[in-house]
Amino acid sequence: MPSPLALSDRAKSLRPSLTLEISARAKALKNAGQDICSLSAGEPDFDTPDFIVEATQQALRDGITRYGPAAGDPELRTAVAEKLTRENGIPTSSAQVLITNGGKQAIYNLFQVLLNPGDEVLIPAPFWLSYPAIASMAGAESRLIPSLAREGFRLDLEQLEQAITARSKLLVINSPGNPTGRVMDRSELEQIVALMHRHPQLSVMSDEIYEYLLAEGQTHCSVASLDTSLADRCFTVNGFAKGWAMTGWRLGYVAGAESVIKAATALQSQSTSNVCSFAQRGALAALQGSRQCVESMADSYNRRRRLLSEGLRTIDGITLCDPQGAFYAFPQLPQGSEDSIAFCRRALDEQGLALVPGAAFGDDTCIRMSCAVSRETIEDGLRRLRSLLNNR
Repeated sequence: MPSPLALSDRAKSLRPSLTLEISARAKALKNAGQDICSLSAGEPDFDTPDFIVEATQQALRDGITRYGPAAGDPELRTAVAEKLTRENGIPTSSAQVLITNGGKQAIYNLFQVLLNPGDEVLIPAPFWLSYPAIASMAGAESRLIPSLAREGFRLDLEQLEQAITARSKLLVINSPGNPTGRVMDRSELEQIVALMHRHPQLSVMSDEIYEYLLAEGQTHCSVASLDTSLADRCFTVNGFAKGWAMTGWRLGYVAGAESVIKAATALQSQSTSNVCSFAQRGALAALQGSRQCVESMADSYNRRRRLLSEGLRTIDGITLCDPQGAFYAFPQLPQGSEDSIAFCRRALDEQGLALVPGAAFGDDTCIRMSCAVSRETIEDGLRRLRSLLNNR
């Protein structure tokens, strides 16, 4: 028999998403007839609003089924630029926008055109699990900046600045954050702007995919809106997956310096080319239509987030930093618990409860729980978690 082909070093370094692995195992057990309660979901449990679907159907009827510009539908790029300018306070032209196959490709493209082997990416932890992997694929090294549940997962700006070296090229921020649900306030972002002035080699990528999913009393602020003199070093990543319940549509975007967007467009033209042509018309309808659907979904998440948070606070030993946005909670396990992966495996085996280990996000003392499920599922999940902890 011929020997197997040797994989590249890049391929050998890749690891499948732990969140997808947990979800797949839970689904397999459920399909096998087991009673499974899953709080591992990383996507909305709503259907895409009808007016977006109808706009896409009309695009199909209109024959919008051919190749399009690699950078995206010109009307959609203009609409995104207008949205960023008007809503986020980031003066943006359509030439500064690239439409991508989801937010993940926006990050991948940006890292590929900004980073060289040996560069450093500064990533506050806990973090969305794909940031370090995407940095690694660009040849860069991730330098993690840890934060603590008991301190509200607030980024330690002094610790961050001490971590900056001559090789530090990019700082990643994510607000509202996955997995913690934390929202960075304006004063914190202003300190990051001041830090950028002190370190002119450093750019910032702000992942704002959850910007519309905010708890009552919270406001979203884009770092790129705070200082126009840093416009060429601030990059905003966003998309339609979370706010409009369009995860399967694979529609994201990155905005920033025109020269960088041009390079990222060239990269995309040699990889995936344009995003699905008719799907982009759905995204255009989302931006141009009423936001009532977004507000309604956000209100539902707020109610369910409160239910999840209040339930977690009644469980002995759990430390919870109240989530202020997105649709997750990231509780810290009681002192003396096993590591998060072992805990989540035991939760699935003993209670049929699907959770996501905090190790995937850079904090092995925590677990991620989603409230993008029904109230009944949240209450059931809390009962199972309480039972699991009582029997440990």
